[in-house]
Amino acid sequence: MASGYNGVFGAFPYAFRRSRSLLFKSYVVCSGLAVALISIFVVIALVVLIGQTASVQGGSLTLSRAFYIVVGLLVVLPAVAPTLAVARRHRRGIESSPRYEPALAVAGYLFLLSLYLGVVASMPETFVLDGETVTRPTASGPFAPLISLLYAIPQALSWTVPLAGALLVAAAHRLFG
Repeated sequence: MASGYNGVFGAFPYAFRRSRSLLFKSYVVCSGLAVALISIFVVIALVVLIGQTASVQGGSLTLSRAFYIVVGLLVVLPAVAPTLAVARRHRRGIESSPRYEPALAVAGYLFLLSLYLGVVASMPETFVLDGETVTRPTASGPFAPLISLLYAIPQALSWTVPLAGALLVAAAHRLFG
């Protein structure tokens, strides 16, 4: 068993090189960019939170800072899981069905889409932006039924949309692996 990569960062170019599926190769690139962008957002949000609460003492703020990191990991892990799974299979020489890599790519893309849909579902009806009260846009266009469905999800349950996407990644791994 020869090691073909070193850790998470090495898994991306390794999986890209070893994959037989063009769809999966495109997912490796897109998910790498998406994870980098999400990581930047989480780090910036954490820095802003620390800056706003630096002078405040207390354990609950430490907990909220840690919560940012946990949420960031819960968003990043399902996005990198397909790449890590394929890289691991190739490194260990495990044969998989020809549909495994494309199925993981589709599930991965759907997970990335579910992140966006979860953000849409979490948007409150009204919110304050730069001192002005703003109302979320009404659902219109060809995706109006989907947007209306997302708006109907209670804000407290909007996390279930990305969870469904993450479960889809796990299901694709189990079914096609």
